[in-house]
Amino acid sequence: MGNQLLVVDKLIPGGNVESYIQAVNTIPMLSAEEERELAQRLHQDNDLEAARRLVMSHLRFVVHIARSYSGYGLAQSDLIQEGNVGLMKAVKRFNPEFGVRLVSFAVHWIKAEIHEFILRNWRIVKIATTKAQRKLFFNLRSAKKRLAWLTNDEVTAVAEDLGVEPRVVREMEGRLASQDTAFDGPMDDDEDQAWQAPAYYLEDRRYDPAQQAEQADWTEDSNTRLLEALEALDERSQDILRQRWLAENKATLHELAAKYSVSAERIRQLEKNAMKKIRKQMDEAA
Repeated sequence: MGNQLLVVDKLIPGGNVESYIQAVNTIPMLSAEEERELAQRLHQDNDLEAARRLVMSHLRFVVHIARSYSGYGLAQSDLIQEGNVGLMKAVKRFNPEFGVRLVSFAVHWIKAEIHEFILRNWRIVKIATTKAQRKLFFNLRSAKKRLAWLTNDEVTAVAEDLGVEPRVVREMEGRLASQDTAFDGPMDDDEDQAWQAPAYYLEDRRYDPAQQAEQADWTEDSNTRLLEALEALDERSQDILRQRWLAENKATLHELAAKYSVSAERIRQLEKNAMKKIRKQMDEAA
């Protein structure tokens, strides 16, 4: 029972990361023969104790890999925990007949889980969504040795190494250089700077009661003036506008031309003149 509790403690780094690292470094490493025997027991008999020993003996490697991702501003305990998830997935899939050591097989799974965690949490706006973008993201982070922008030669070299267009490298570099902004602005902003926070220029005013009332009044007034202007037209002009613009099944010029025994061009002229009269009357009533 004590060993089972120890497994749980080791797989979930607590607040004291250094104590966790010291603890996992004391766990004995397995020889090639021991590893193969345990892997066979797990693979053939689903031996959970064998799986526990395989995982425990490789926790130190997860720590080593997680430390290489310390430059992303994320808690090392979180990186280690995600790497441990990858290790457990690797142990579950490891076949001793592969002819390789577990650590070589597990590296891919450990890094994959850490990569996913970084991409989910490093920025609010996701900067890498496709497989190619993810590869470029991590390689470009490693390629940039300084804070300055890459030169044209450096961009070309990175693009050639990763098999992408130079513009893609520039685009990703711009994303890496961007910074997240707090919606309400920093707490220590003074009044002269506070207006620059997104909360001020991204405010949704669609449901402001005052604006809704104003919009309703404007719409009602516009409809009233439109009906008054329409009623001031002669009967034929009213019918043409209603048939052309207000009816559910709008009539064509030729249909109205047949109705009034005139040409389609004449109907178009009558429609145009009627619209001019309505605009003029509505402007005068405004």
